[in-house]
Amino acid sequence: MTSPSPARVSLGPLLHRLRRANPWVVDAVVTLVVQIAVTVPFVVPRAADVPPATWWAYAMTTLTVVPLLWRSRAPLACLLAITAAGFAYLPMHGPGQPLPYSSVVAFFTVAAAGGAWQRRVTLWAGVPLVGLSVAVKTNTAREYFFSFFLFSMVYVLGVLTRTRQAYTEAVEQRAAELEKARLVEVARAAERERARIAREMHDVLSHAVSLMMVQAEAGPLLVRSDPERAEAVFDAIAGAGRDAMVQLRRMLGVLREDGEAGASRAPQPTLAGLGDLVEEVRRAGLVVRLATEGEQRALAPDVEVAVYRVVQEALTNVLKHAGAGAVVDVRLGWSAERLMVGVEDDGGGSGGAGVVAGAGRRSRNGTAVVSGGRGLVGIRERAAAHGGSARFGPGPEGRGYRVAAEFPLVVCSAAEVGT
Repeated sequence: MTSPSPARVSLGPLLHRLRRANPWVVDAVVTLVVQIAVTVPFVVPRAADVPPATWWAYAMTTLTVVPLLWRSRAPLACLLAITAAGFAYLPMHGPGQPLPYSSVVAFFTVAAAGGAWQRRVTLWAGVPLVGLSVAVKTNTAREYFFSFFLFSMVYVLGVLTRTRQAYTEAVEQRAAELEKARLVEVARAAERERARIAREMHDVLSHAVSLMMVQAEAGPLLVRSDPERAEAVFDAIAGAGRDAMVQLRRMLGVLREDGEAGASRAPQPTLAGLGDLVEEVRRAGLVVRLATEGEQRALAPDVEVAVYRVVQEALTNVLKHAGAGAVVDVRLGWSAERLMVGVEDDGGGSGGAGVVAGAGRRSRNGTAVVSGGRGLVGIRERAAAHGGSARFGPGPEGRGYRVAAEFPLVVCSAAEVGT
């Protein structure tokens, strides 16, 4: 394959710069170039039998060039002024020009940049004017053919240039719109990721703080009555704080813009960690029973995280509002198509009058009175994000509270599960 020549390589950027340049500068350069071209016949030696060129003839020739300074702003007026100056030059019998440079440039400009009505006027008036010009000068068939062919090709070239410019502008506009859409999508993706991380941070902090609050409240009592158990309680508080700090460092490391490689990032929780979660909550004083029904199947990593967080959020709510001593049943029910997750407490415990985190209140006999809350909203959003659903409400006979969520099972490959 042959490489492009240097001239072709540099032509594209040059044309791009000219198109973006100031129209006055471009028109001035074009006018100067045409003026140099029409000056050549006045400076080259002439035959002895030909009358010498006069300054008046040169001045009239210059008048056919000057209107090109306004060709971009008034293309049709520029063409008409050049045509009038050209007819005025004919009686002076000055040096002839190899080509009607000014008329060619003006004709091209109308075809390339003029409006629709300007192009129609040029076509209807151009044909008789070109014929009249040839009739006044030579009136030969050869001149007629050359003139009509020349201006026809110039007009076609102008139309093609206008079409190419319109196509280029459309492509550039489309590229700009696509870039804008890409930036918007990047911003939306970043917003969604930050929202996800915010939910993760809410779950981590809410769970850890609830554990520490419940255990800290029981600690002073146990110090006097059961010092050994009090020591275990304070160890659990410290462990919950350390675990929360590790997870927060990982999530904040994702948000860091400097991308330091040393940030510690623990793996996302999975169903295998539910046992540790339940044990941690038991140390806080709840009686938690974990049961699994059906044959466990492989889940996508993000679904496992969602299930873990739903259980964690529900247990955290029980800690906050039912308190130590409550009995909680955590059930995972596996079927051929769905995973059912249930967390239900008995309404007992020493927590007083709360219910699910911000979700409502309990009456003095433990009956749940439900209203909307951020904890429930988070559970519902997690389930809905994976094609599932979530339900909330009082437990059997109106005592306690029950959280139930279901997730559709999607077949995953071993590679997906391991990621």
